[in-house]
Amino acid sequence: MGKLYDLLKEDYRIKEGLKTCINCGTCTAICPAAEFYKYDPRKIVDTIQRGDDGEIEKLLKSDTIWYCGECLSCLTRCPRKNGPGLVIMALRDLSARLGYFVESEKGRQLYPLTKIMTGNILKYGYCIHPDTFKWEDHVESGPVWKWHTEHLEESYARQGANFHGTGPGALRDIPQESLDELKKIFDITGATERMECVERYSRAKAEEMGMDMEEYFRHTFEHCSNEHFNND
Repeated sequence: MGKLYDLLKEDYRIKEGLKTCINCGTCTAICPAAEFYKYDPRKIVDTIQRGDDGEIEKLLKSDTIWYCGECLSCLTRCPRKNGPGLVIMALRDLSARLGYFVESEKGRQLYPLTKIMTGNILKYGYCIHPDTFKWEDHVESGPVWKWHTEHLEESYARQGANFHGTGPGALRDIPQESLDELKKIFDITGATERMECVERYSRAKAEEMGMDMEEYFRHTFEHCSNEHFNND
């Protein structure tokens, strides 16, 4: 057993999610992601059980660990109460910490996701906020959503939201003192360090790919090759 395997074993999600796997394949059969992607959670668990550092490193640098939707359907159906989804979470965490995520197309999408989601939380107090949603980035949402983004105040008023208001209500402005508390939580729990880590490795990868950070953001946000999908 090697260094990577030992690092994984320190993660509580490995302790909670990998007990006595018998490789029955129930997790793969129930997995929504396996229906669409070239993804087999049973094989991932099998790889971790073998404890081979070379194989684990390949996983950490692969697209494979980024296909999981973390729905944990696997945990609900496993006859031995294993949770491949929890194992995936641990793999993703280690991949991010070591910078291996930039070696795969799906892994590189961690940069825009981190930038958008954590940026919204710290600035607005919400994971997703209407002010940051651009219809041009999500044209698949159709003309109805385009109209909605052009008439936010009217639309949310009709739904009873408190958009940019004070006091209670959906989409209210979060007081600055609460946002400051959120930032402290990020600092204490390691979330700030994680954001800086993702930024650092992504910046190095962008330089390697000959892109500035805006170009890299757009590329990782928009580009998706067809090789990921299960066409069988």
